[in-house]
Amino acid sequence: MRNEQAAEILRDIFQHAVDSARAGPVIPPNLPEKPRGRCVVIGAGKASAAMAAAVDAAWPDVDVSGVVVTRYGHAVPAGRIRILEAAHPVSDAMSETAAMLIVETLRGLTPDDLVLALISGGGSALMALPAPGLTLADKQTITRALLHSGANIKEMNLVRRHLSAVKGGKLAALAQPARIVSLIISDVPGDNPTDVASGPTVADQSTPRDALRVLERYGIAVPEAVRKVLNQPTRPVENAANSEVRLIAAPALALQAAALAARAQGLTPLILGDAIEGESREVAVVMAGIARSVKQYGHPVVGPAVLLSGGETTVTVANGRAGKGGRNTEFLLSLACALQGESGIWAVAGDTDGIDGTEDAAGALVYPDTLARGKINGLSAPAYLDAHDSYSYFHSTGDLVITGPTLTNVNDIRAILIA
Repeated sequence: MRNEQAAEILRDIFQHAVDSARAGPVIPPNLPEKPRGRCVVIGAGKASAAMAAAVDAAWPDVDVSGVVVTRYGHAVPAGRIRILEAAHPVSDAMSETAAMLIVETLRGLTPDDLVLALISGGGSALMALPAPGLTLADKQTITRALLHSGANIKEMNLVRRHLSAVKGGKLAALAQPARIVSLIISDVPGDNPTDVASGPTVADQSTPRDALRVLERYGIAVPEAVRKVLNQPTRPVENAANSEVRLIAAPALALQAAALAARAQGLTPLILGDAIEGESREVAVVMAGIARSVKQYGHPVVGPAVLLSGGETTVTVANGRAGKGGRNTEFLLSLACALQGESGIWAVAGDTDGIDGTEDAAGALVYPDTLARGKINGLSAPAYLDAHDSYSYFHSTGDLVITGPTLTNVNDIRAILIA
């Protein structure tokens, strides 16, 4: 198989995974019964604007209004619903403004009204209202430290819930006495709605002390104001009786769509899991070993095959200094180093939202000659990997996958093709 043919197949598999989670198809069949009164739409996340547009289009005969916030560059017109943009992965002033405006839309509701909460990954940063006693700067400091610590997304969102005035079910409490239905596009391993965007409409049973233990586990310096908030005894928020959660898209469903696309290409798909976590570079070494086993021994699947996996790996920056890149390009560069030019193995990995980390690429492609082409250009793959500068490596080799914002987010998709 030629590189060009393998790349086309892998791009097609990745695109099918993304398309399976788009708001246009998944919103209408998951809408609840229309309300007798108003429908107030709120939401936060990278997919929230597209979700809002789908709601507005599906219910032209309902009194719809509301506010949702998405990442800069992810806004689309949503008719009667106001769309705001804010920063990700670290909140900015617009994140706080958006949270306050969303809270304001929930005032004066009645039992006849319906609140539709459109929640997707990224909402933790995009809708940020600090808990009493904290400032936005306090939250920004903690978020930056967590992003470089190696903490997984569940741990990060546990902390952010307890530093927030709207997360962990607090937003749902503000919507009373209206009925509230949360439509969730999951980007977290395990699909626990509490973890998606830190669960603004879903209560959890964790405590502030649990959040403090996460910070201490990763050696993160805790500002005095944050420590004071996390040392307070707080009674867990209870789920509202008239609150319902509907999971409408998730990594497992995206992997199933990817598997169907692989079969259409004449490949045998093997889904390794939708909730794979760990250090990106270490997960890549394991995946390289499985790919070699498939090629040499036909285990755990006979080729031609494609290994599919999802979830969210992590990148730990020990010295606080890193180059450009995200968890997917770091995974791929480590995979290339582990495979050492093994023939007949190609790979793609990317974030389904179109943005790997903070750069402009969703991810990248790895070929059997990835390391050889890098050497021709004077690039040392191990050196770039150690510097956490994977984006720069793949930019130099021309192997980045750039999709632009996809307006959905079901976490990362990795596909390894073995001919």
